[in-house]
Amino acid sequence: MKKLQHWQIVSTLLLFYDLIAVNLSYFLALWLRFDLSFSQIPPSYLSIWRGFVPVLSVLSILIFWIFRLYQSVWRFAGISELVRSFFACLISVALNVVLTSLFYRRMPISYYIIGGLFTVLSITGIRFSYRAVRMLQRINRPSAKIPTMIIGAGSTGKLLIGELQKEPHNLASVRCFIDDNPNKRGRYLGGVPVVGGREEILSAVQQFDIRQIYLAIPSATPKQRRDLLAICKETACDLKIVPSYTQILQNDSPISSLRPVNVQDLLGRDPIQVDLSEILSSLQGKTILVTGGGGSIGSELCRQIAAHCPKKLIIFDVYENNAYDIGQELQRRFPNLQLELLIGSVRDVRRLVEVFDTYRPDIVYHAAAHKHVPLMEDSPCEAIKNNVLGTYFTAWIAKLYDCKRFVLISTDKAVNPTNIMGASKRLCEMIIQGLNRICERERAGELIVLPDLSPHRTLSALHLTDPEISAKHAQTEYVAVRFGNVLGSNGSVIPLFRKQLEHHGPITVTHPDIIRYFMTIPEAVSLILQAGCYAKGGEIFVLDMGEPVKIDDLARNLIRLSGFRPGIDIEIQYIGLRPGEKLYEEKLMKEEELRKTPNQLIHIGRPLEFEEEEYFHQLLHLGKAAAANDPNIRALVEEILPTFHPATITGLDSLPQDRRLPRSS
Repeated sequence: MKKLQHWQIVSTLLLFYDLIAVNLSYFLALWLRFDLSFSQIPPSYLSIWRGFVPVLSVLSILIFWIFRLYQSVWRFAGISELVRSFFACLISVALNVVLTSLFYRRMPISYYIIGGLFTVLSITGIRFSYRAVRMLQRINRPSAKIPTMIIGAGSTGKLLIGELQKEPHNLASVRCFIDDNPNKRGRYLGGVPVVGGREEILSAVQQFDIRQIYLAIPSATPKQRRDLLAICKETACDLKIVPSYTQILQNDSPISSLRPVNVQDLLGRDPIQVDLSEILSSLQGKTILVTGGGGSIGSELCRQIAAHCPKKLIIFDVYENNAYDIGQELQRRFPNLQLELLIGSVRDVRRLVEVFDTYRPDIVYHAAAHKHVPLMEDSPCEAIKNNVLGTYFTAWIAKLYDCKRFVLISTDKAVNPTNIMGASKRLCEMIIQGLNRICERERAGELIVLPDLSPHRTLSALHLTDPEISAKHAQTEYVAVRFGNVLGSNGSVIPLFRKQLEHHGPITVTHPDIIRYFMTIPEAVSLILQAGCYAKGGEIFVLDMGEPVKIDDLARNLIRLSGFRPGIDIEIQYIGLRPGEKLYEEKLMKEEELRKTPNQLIHIGRPLEFEEEEYFHQLLHLGKAAAANDPNIRALVEEILPTFHPATITGLDSLPQDRRLPRSS
């Protein structure tokens, strides 16, 4: 109500001001016409001016009202308000000329010209004076604003500075523009100079005392964006980015679409594209089970599967909070999705049997696993129980219940593993390949009895002893998908670095030379789904993750992106390789050969030969040792897996002498 009263008061004051301004403008025109001498103005001209005052007043106020000059918010006035004010005054002048000529007598030409000019200046001037005063106040109070640079003097930059100048609570004071177009150098946009191209970024930051930089080039390619950010991150400025035209339209404003720069922006490559039609045809109308569906990879699998019209999606996870969160999100985004949230462990055979018997899934994505390398080094038997036995139980039950495809989510740490987590995932890959070969043999008429690793011999009770019936239940295609680290996944390095930054460091890096392959979670999952489309059984799909990234560079970039200086504002500490950790990861063993698929980022590793029945009997002994928490579990894994070589150089011993942290006494 107070705002309405204030608006009414302002409109009333403007109306009375306009009455005075319009009529006074024409009187001043007469006064100027006769040499600023009131006595020289002919009485007939004064009489016409006085007689026309009521008519001119009514007509002008009516015209101004039609052109909404009393409804605008003038502190945000722009080009639209200026144009409307000009045409309203022009029509008022035109009516003055016509009506005085028709009903009185024609006044001097200078009367109409000067009177019209004064009318335009007085009517528009008072309305734009408030905005001008506010702009002057901002100029006179630079300390209250953050000196800002905008990279990109195109349409987005123009929109951005317009919004920043209109927004009363904006904290950014734009001091300069950067644009690589030489034709824009030296020109002004919104009163702000374009000082040059990217080569001027560092010098302009010093010259204008810049504290934050907005990258406003949504059309830039990932490589162009990376190159610009590589310069900007050397400035210690806070960086923000306008990511895309779509997000500008969604947020109605470039200001609200601004976001902090992510480490993903520094990867410098185009987002990975997949054939959505292939994925849709393979998932549409299917009942799909995702084990570990609440984890970082599992939850993204659920999101993308839900978008491809499955008949039913079943999320199976041992941790109820994660399952609940992804379930709520999917129900909100996909209200027509047939969704089941089930709590349970892949180590619980009876629970798995209950799930498969009830829902009969067509496809299983097996993402349930312990994946944290140092924690598994401390609890190796848990890695075997959850990763190896959990995979064995889930995969065998999938076969018994006629599941069409089983996709294991693996890792590049399974290649020549140096830690128990990687070794357990390599054992899982061998389970997948072994079960696929057994299915092929059963389809050929053999009857194969696998060892029952389950408690209470639950699997043996389900096993089919008739070769013909067994062959009918051997249609499952088993595949594995192997990839490296994903940016932002639970337990990965980026969330750790962000938490350390929140506490102002130090940032801990294991080794200055350690490298890893990185991919975003949505990219990895989309490739997993497409790899599943290429499955014929027994393959290990290897995802191409581009060039490896040094973790040290990643830490320094993240510090700079947060507006700090590495080694000065935020300390970096090298703590040595953790137990079981390698300096670099491999994507395949030397015995494996890569075959191409229709997607150049997905390759197939040649399966290695091994005696599957002997292998599964070895797993029987391994499972018993894990159940007994045998302290010699690593030695048993080495017997089964010749490529497993536990790391002997760990901790601070892996660092050069001059780069080690002092040991505590």
